[in-house]
Amino acid sequence: MDIELIEIRDFLTQHHPFDLLPDEAWDRVLSTIESSYSRRGQVVLEAGEPCEYLYIVRTGAVETRSPEDDQVLARLSAGECFGVHALLNPERKAVNRATALEDSLFYMLPADEFEALRRAYKQFAYFFAPLGAERLRDAHTHANVSGDRDQLGFITSKIEDLLQREPVVIDMGTSVRDVAQKMRENNVSSLLVCDDKELGGIVTERDLRDRVVADALSFDAPVEKIMTPNPITLNANALAFDALVTMSQNNIRHLPIVRDNGDLAGVITNSSLVQHQSTSAVYMVGDIHKRDTFEGIAEVVDRLPQLLCTLIEAGANAYTTGHIVTSIADAATTRLLKLAEQKFGPPPVPYVWGASGSQARHEQTSTGDQDNCMIIDDSYDPDQHGEYFKAVANFVNDGLHACGYIHCPGDVMARTDEWRQPVSVWKDYFSKWIDEPEPKALMLSSIFFDLRGVWGDMSLLEPLREIIAEKAPLNRLFIVHMVGNALTHTPPLGFFRNFVMIRGGEHDDTFDMKLSGVVPVVDIARIVALESRISASNTFERLSTQIDSKVLSSSGRRDLLDAYEFISITRLEHQVKQIRRGDAPDNYLKPEELSNFERSHLRDAFSVIKTIQSAMANSYSIG
Repeated sequence: MDIELIEIRDFLTQHHPFDLLPDEAWDRVLSTIESSYSRRGQVVLEAGEPCEYLYIVRTGAVETRSPEDDQVLARLSAGECFGVHALLNPERKAVNRATALEDSLFYMLPADEFEALRRAYKQFAYFFAPLGAERLRDAHTHANVSGDRDQLGFITSKIEDLLQREPVVIDMGTSVRDVAQKMRENNVSSLLVCDDKELGGIVTERDLRDRVVADALSFDAPVEKIMTPNPITLNANALAFDALVTMSQNNIRHLPIVRDNGDLAGVITNSSLVQHQSTSAVYMVGDIHKRDTFEGIAEVVDRLPQLLCTLIEAGANAYTTGHIVTSIADAATTRLLKLAEQKFGPPPVPYVWGASGSQARHEQTSTGDQDNCMIIDDSYDPDQHGEYFKAVANFVNDGLHACGYIHCPGDVMARTDEWRQPVSVWKDYFSKWIDEPEPKALMLSSIFFDLRGVWGDMSLLEPLREIIAEKAPLNRLFIVHMVGNALTHTPPLGFFRNFVMIRGGEHDDTFDMKLSGVVPVVDIARIVALESRISASNTFERLSTQIDSKVLSSSGRRDLLDAYEFISITRLEHQVKQIRRGDAPDNYLKPEELSNFERSHLRDAFSVIKTIQSAMANSYSIG
């Protein structure tokens, strides 16, 4: 091969997407590619003129400007391409003006060869999709991911997809004898007991053994005598992983499944799930519920970094990873609350332990700091009950700290008196934050409006959700302030699509993937949820809900989801690399750690966020 062609190939294979082309493609590429040279200030492509080549900058720099207002659109350097928009246009006419900023050398790939490569190689084609958001779609799927994706197929399946038959139902008046006969006729190990179509209980083969045969109960006794009343249920849209964890936490073998409309969908059994597959995360949750000390629970939580590596290396997406990792925090919290109730006695009045922040949204990636609170029934009397709830809160917060979920630097924890209050006080908090959106109120709204119950009486959360749904969407001043607050977190992307780095200090020459990448999307999704009365707290679920929004169009929502997934998974892969090196995982990424593919798509993802933030600012007249 000619030395010049070897040099061309060596250069192009260092840049995306040419690095993805197989060996057999290069003979055609090198036989058709041409070179050209432009002096500084020379127009390489004029808007409206025919364009017959894809230009790749070899040396020098090029500036593109819009013909309408002469605005600078981009500045391109070695390895970057222009002329793409023209080649994707049926007329093959240049859309913008491209001018050499300095003496420059270009490689020129003929239009027909460009089209042939796009048709032949999907990975080459989607890089040149018309919009950055479109390029993000499936981008991670085409990256090299090690591990066994099938390992995740089962635990990320919806429960409804695993149900093999309709539920077998009996009524409250059924005798024990008829229960046994019904089980034999239908070859099932459990029956659902209904009272006027409402689920009232569940009866299993174990109940027949332990409560009938062992106690010599009459076969004519009604099923009410042996059933488990008001059984734990799970929604049909939940994951198989959720079913495994729920059964493990509650030591049950049969779990009734209900649909969104309240209809019974079926029963999932422990044996049917185990026959499919078991996971280390489920074993961790089960192990946590066997531990009786801070040190014992911490010993299990210490395996969390390895779990994160396993998930990402097996190809888990960000939604699944956050869901599973957060389940460990939920299990630790629940176990500590049970131990606290054993130590201090049962609660004198009902309460619910609420998680905020990433735990509330099921978006944790590691331990991190705590954000939690206690919401207590209005029968609470500070003089009679105050010391009990304070002791429980301190016990749990200190236990979580011992497990690696460190105390919140801002004391947004249940052990702080302000965040351990009856429902009526919390209602006043929420109302005031909406009515008087000053900076601290906006900060607290961003924390507590993602609230999720972890343990206790979940009905205590309903009055707070009602306030959010009734007041927030109607208070434009509050929404405007929330939008303004959200726009304070911007992606680390400069005007010319260059990465804006942290300068100086411990994290010099990096950018923060959480604060500058994840948080802006979380903030936008929260505003969409507030405006559209979406009850979900998870960012993916908020953006996936098909509701008309003044803040975000359906296409904008789809683009933002793609951007969020790519940013999130890039952040997680960065943390896995750190864990494998023996370093503590963080959110600070250096661009040189990424491939050309990843850098290009990360720019696309940040551009999507900036575009949507700009649209929001215009919509709400925020300068």
